[in-house]
Amino acid sequence: MARYYSLYESPVGTLCMVSDGEALTHLSFLGQKYAKDHADCEEKWTLPVFDDTRRWLDLYFQGQDPGFWPKMKVEGSEFRQLVCQLMLMIPFGGTTTYGEIAREVARRTGRKTMSSQAVGGAVGHNPIGIIIPCHRVLGSNGSLTGYAGGLERKEYLLQLEGILL
Repeated sequence: MARYYSLYESPVGTLCMVSDGEALTHLSFLGQKYAKDHADCEEKWTLPVFDDTRRWLDLYFQGQDPGFWPKMKVEGSEFRQLVCQLMLMIPFGGTTTYGEIAREVARRTGRKTMSSQAVGGAVGHNPIGIIIPCHRVLGSNGSLTGYAGGLERKEYLLQLEGILL
């Protein structure tokens, strides 16, 4: 299957968008921990999903809730896909904790409990950063914990959304 990439210059670093030609499959900062290698991708500037992603990012970095999502495909286990779905439910300007996501995963999967650490691993490996807002997930005491793009970027994104730390 063909894969394509394009770059986006954000206020906090260069983002790499990766697509299968139809949907966005990855969005991460260049050099970010767990970033998808785009070496095997063809560079393509104009692709409808890249145009939509650029429009989304332009609005977002102006401090606005874009109000839409580009077409996305989250690859990975059912667990990781569920965690990404739950992160998409965190509103612009809102936050949640790893523990709250773990409780919701447990509820939806019929389990008594779910490990916050397992959720943390899924959040940390979020393939479509910023749009799937893993930066809105905080530690149980509201602390800024792990962010594959770096804690300075996480803090910037939260402040951009009006979240006071």
